[in-house]
Amino acid sequence: MIKFNSLLVFGGAILFAFIAGRVAKRLRVPLVIGYVLMGVILGKSFLNIFNPDLVNRMEIVNDLALGIIAFIIGGELNFSRLKRLGRAIFSIAISESLGAFILVSLSTYFFTKDVKISLLLGAVASATAPAATVSVINQYRTKGILTTTILGVVAIDDGIALIIYIFVAGFVSSFLTLSHLHFAKLIFLSLGKILLSLGLGLILGIIISYLGRKVREKKTFFSLTLGVFLLGEGLAISLGLSELLLIMSMAMMMSNLSPHRFVSIMDYFEVVGFPIIAGFFCLAGTRLNINLFTQIGFLAIVYLFARFLGKYLGASLGASLSKAPAVVRRYIGLTLWPQIGVALALAIMVERNFGSLKGGEYLASLAINVLLFTTIITETVGPLATKYALNKAGEIRKFRFKQKGGEDGAFNNYS
Repeated sequence: MIKFNSLLVFGGAILFAFIAGRVAKRLRVPLVIGYVLMGVILGKSFLNIFNPDLVNRMEIVNDLALGIIAFIIGGELNFSRLKRLGRAIFSIAISESLGAFILVSLSTYFFTKDVKISLLLGAVASATAPAATVSVINQYRTKGILTTTILGVVAIDDGIALIIYIFVAGFVSSFLTLSHLHFAKLIFLSLGKILLSLGLGLILGIIISYLGRKVREKKTFFSLTLGVFLLGEGLAISLGLSELLLIMSMAMMMSNLSPHRFVSIMDYFEVVGFPIIAGFFCLAGTRLNINLFTQIGFLAIVYLFARFLGKYLGASLGASLSKAPAVVRRYIGLTLWPQIGVALALAIMVERNFGSLKGGEYLASLAINVLLFTTIITETVGPLATKYALNKAGEIRKFRFKQKGGEDGAFNNYS
């Protein structure tokens, strides 16, 4: 009888994810949906090939995948490009992230009366997955002020979500450990964690950018970057910092100090990262527990509608406050509904941060399952709403191009 080990499980997850991706591509749905659904089939709810004990051993896969996701997001934060997109994107991104966080937290607390659950679900809800939205833009070759604003907002949205999560994690940790730290001290500690994570990431980004000028070969520069990437993530985990924020800020600094060198190695990161990310999403899907649906089904529905409303109202408010054009104020809120990607990464972070604490395992299971239960809806309705908004804004061209090569760009592969 074959004895399962980490390599066997991860290799199987990648191969099954590859098959699921081919099917998803034929069905014209986001690849990540295929990966997650394949994981659901292989997990404890159905075939139980990848049971929880096996999946829990794959911590290094989670670390690598989360780090690569953060690296790609950080690489999108190029200051010169964001400046061209205009100041409105910052107002919109902050408002829609906070809108989803506040509305989901309040709505779920009303039904659960559990501040830990409501805050964590609110933090997860604040993230937006750019993959489905950007794929609609690519498919219809849209062009205009709404398209430009969408691209800017999704580029910085997930960074805001990470910051929200760090603050929430501090509060939840205090509840679970019964330390009951003073509110001001919790804020101070969370802020310190954010600043240290950002600061260390920026320093590493500066070091790589400086050394990169002395290294001409792309392969050598990639090896250098990968080494510092792993060192930085490992250091963040050891010091109790946010590895996602550290890696994101490192990539952001590289993207701004050495944009041409950074772009030159992104192909390597995408090639190496693609199977790791695919396997990660497949393994994440195995965590779905269909037996929990009767317990959390209503909570998932509340989460879903509160998030939709929070994103819509928050984005519209941010657009109004920044005096964005009318077309942006009217339709931007409809384009930010997809969630899987960084939201799932945050749910996995809940498991890592609190799984070993009393009551933490239940919190992690609930967060992951609510997210997985609602993902199919958000990833189906989200692109349709985006297409509707872009069409009403008059930014969808009257003719279509047939896409070559399937999915375009890092957003589509990883988020």
